[in-house]
Amino acid sequence: MHPSINDAPQGQLLAAGLLYLGIIGLGISSEVLLRGPLIDWTDSTATTWAIATGESRFRLSLGFDLVMAGFDVTLAVMLFHLLRGVDEMWALMAMAFRLMQAAVIAANLLFLVAAQDAIKIGADPLPCLRMHAAGYDLGLAFFGVNALLMAGLLCNWGAPRLFAWGIAAAGLVYLAGSLTRFLAPEWNAAMQPAYLVPVLAETALMAWLLWRGLRPA
Repeated sequence: MHPSINDAPQGQLLAAGLLYLGIIGLGISSEVLLRGPLIDWTDSTATTWAIATGESRFRLSLGFDLVMAGFDVTLAVMLFHLLRGVDEMWALMAMAFRLMQAAVIAANLLFLVAAQDAIKIGADPLPCLRMHAAGYDLGLAFFGVNALLMAGLLCNWGAPRLFAWGIAAAGLVYLAGSLTRFLAPEWNAAMQPAYLVPVLAETALMAWLLWRGLRPA
């Protein structure tokens, strides 16, 4: 008999939900609100000026990504602890792929530092920023595999099937995004709206973990 969500300590569920909340909030804030508006992929001069005049904002986005990676490592270990009784091998693989994603994304932050250094010496920052964007998609390939493994674990843990299927769909979107980025870039732009699926699926899972952690015993 597999352990279920009902056997999990509420404090750990709450902690997992809070970590997920932090990861989603930091990731969206960093990429969409802070760094994204500074980058014009078609205009190196405008991008250089925006980053130079908004240096503190750019650095804050880098800090947010670094904290997000730390939260991801912590959440990976916590989810392994919660789900290892369902299937230890699958839980271990899920943790390993999530840790790989965090490692790639954290190492990839060096390209943001390189972009700042390029600006200081009068060079074009866009090549470094493009490498960072590609590296981020590379990290999401590992996260896509993690999501597919997590979907199976969640199903057997007693999570609502809708949430588990949503995480599986998110995994497929991440994998498709990464594969098209590197193997079929002409299709990559067309599938960008599909990233709404992971946002909704992971937000729903985060809210469910918070609810299970906060509800009266």
